[in-house]
Amino acid sequence: MGSLNSRILQCTEEPQQPEPQAGPSYVSGSRKRKQSTGPGLSPESERSHTFLGQEEDLQQVVCTRQGKKVKITSEHAYQTLFLNGETSDIKIRALGKVWCLHKTFLCQSNYFVTVLRDSWKDCHEDIIDLEINDQNINVESLDFVLGWLYRNDYVFIEPLQVPGVLATACLFQVEDLIQECDETMEETINVKTVCSFYAAAETYGLHSVKTECFEWLLHNLMTHPSVELYKELSTDLMNMVISSPDLLVMQKEIDIYTTLKQWMFLRLNPGWKGSMKQLLVKANNWFSGHREHSASISFLETEQGIAFQPVFKNLRFHHIICDLASTRVIEQDALIPSEWLSCVYKQQWFTLLRAQQYREIGPRDISETELEEYSMRCGKKIVRDGKYSWKWSGYNFGVHLYVIFTNHYIIFKQSAFRKRHGGSICLQPQRNIAFRLTLVYFDSSGKLSFRKTTGYKILTFEKNEEKVVMKLGRIPLSFPLYIFCNFLFISLENPGN
Repeated sequence: MGSLNSRILQCTEEPQQPEPQAGPSYVSGSRKRKQSTGPGLSPESERSHTFLGQEEDLQQVVCTRQGKKVKITSEHAYQTLFLNGETSDIKIRALGKVWCLHKTFLCQSNYFVTVLRDSWKDCHEDIIDLEINDQNINVESLDFVLGWLYRNDYVFIEPLQVPGVLATACLFQVEDLIQECDETMEETINVKTVCSFYAAAETYGLHSVKTECFEWLLHNLMTHPSVELYKELSTDLMNMVISSPDLLVMQKEIDIYTTLKQWMFLRLNPGWKGSMKQLLVKANNWFSGHREHSASISFLETEQGIAFQPVFKNLRFHHIICDLASTRVIEQDALIPSEWLSCVYKQQWFTLLRAQQYREIGPRDISETELEEYSMRCGKKIVRDGKYSWKWSGYNFGVHLYVIFTNHYIIFKQSAFRKRHGGSICLQPQRNIAFRLTLVYFDSSGKLSFRKTTGYKILTFEKNEEKVVMKLGRIPLSFPLYIFCNFLFISLENPGN
């Protein structure tokens, strides 16, 4: 085949700033790497330009300015030059492996342009040792990225392989491969990839991927619970998800507590294997063992539990202990420090007294920020088309709110007791409720494919009055549908936990 240096143009030693790169194009339903032609070759370069032997079925190779994607070899060249290392003029050694490569192809990487320039100036070495400090980079990801420089067509990246490839592409400053990783991640977010994608996107600055992963978690943590997902969710990430007003909650606030209890058990017992149906029973039994041995303190005050305190502090306990059954669960589990609950009990008692004395009718004016921070989060799954009616429990302080769903409307109905009792706050003829209602549908991968919301509103209800809060009209509905609501039914005065 002869010397590679005599057959293809050398890269310039002095790097120039790379021009902006477009992402990969899509041809006939599959991606194909875009080829950059660069700013054009000088007459001298054009005269020097040659073709590789046709007998080897290799394409023309042109090296342009630093960072530009060149017109490179076919799959045969990948096999001949990269895998077999024929006519290699540079060796790269990293993580215990040596690659026999070619400077021309490495010059597609801004990183290697600098490395090769410095090595030529120093001692003209033909082997370069790379020190890899990023734990996300391994031999497999190095092999993929270095081989990628020799290929022209789009190469499929396995989703679970993407974080390592992204880390390596960022190290080598291969911009179009970074773009490939970005697009692959956005297309393949699911229960198996979301946590690793979020961490990689945060580390390497892929802001849109990070946002999409976080939104996926908000939408799926409780609507599609998974043992695998719970095991992968870090404490910091769970903390952000649980505290968000946009978390799609199934049932009510106590169910967020139950989710955290199961998640904490799995974080402490990552080797446990079982189904979601078995998880709650197993978690309850495991924590009951703690109560028998350490009855004097709550679990979150133990050496094992203290790391989880920041997450549990984001629970809205004032929307949990307003229900007797939920309060009993909290007390019997003994996970929560008694000091936390004492503050909530005290606050709720003052709220009740204020509501009685001042004839509380609910919020008259409230900011979006207050509703997001203090509202009760509820959710309901609608399995198939039809008419449904339910009440989210926990609405004391005189509020009895029913929700009615049909294929045309979503209706709120405020119901009141018929008999009067002196001083009872349950008999206010008029009530205000602040809320935000959201209707969503997910595709098979858990991505949100339909969303309709009311935005934040305050409605005034007379006794037994019904009000349409969302008109569905002729919107084609797919099932199962999920209805979520943020409620606030007491005006805010020292509303904290």
